[in-house]
Amino acid sequence: MTDRPIPRLEGADELRISPGVDGEAETSVAPEAEHAPGRLVIPDGVGAFVGMPNGVRRSVGIVVSRYNGDITTKLLDGALNALVAAGVQRDRIDVLQVPGAFELPLGAMALAKSRRYACVVALGCVIRGETPHFDFIAAEAASGIQLAALETGVPVVLGVLTTEDREQAEARAGGAHGNKGAEAASSALEMADVFARLRTVTAGSGPGAA
Repeated sequence: MTDRPIPRLEGADELRISPGVDGEAETSVAPEAEHAPGRLVIPDGVGAFVGMPNGVRRSVGIVVSRYNGDITTKLLDGALNALVAAGVQRDRIDVLQVPGAFELPLGAMALAKSRRYACVVALGCVIRGETPHFDFIAAEAASGIQLAALETGVPVVLGVLTTEDREQAEARAGGAHGNKGAEAASSALEMADVFARLRTVTAGSGPGAA
């Protein structure tokens, strides 16, 4: 299999499929686009839909929790910076504020159902206390945000910190462990991009397609 670029939208980083070990194809992206160590290897001879964090001509909705606002402000800043760096125009980003993490799913659902946005990012911070409140809120926020995506078909990405203490939260909101808001924003754009690629291909394979 020869080295060939995958078709991409304008403004996306380069993404290539190259011959790998034993004839398999290796899909690689720019290092800054990788979310986790290690590489996914896609076998040769199959179709592959691969998205990039491309924000060109895309609108993005962000729902952010006011609780632990010093932390969520940093998450929001990271998300905004990542979106703008990926090509999203600032006037195509809308931010919806909610009281706490428990309200994030409803806010995310409202943004997704509006059909105004290619993707939605949910940002919040839940820090463990001495009661089961932490586990309840964290679980409900995660499942509710997933439900918003499943019910609407719009990518809704979880950018909620669940930490043992404030020090851990600060480290994940722009400290030693990066910025969870920026990571969530990049993931949301990647999902929006891969969905767009899938729609383009499936639209061309319907009845009457060549």
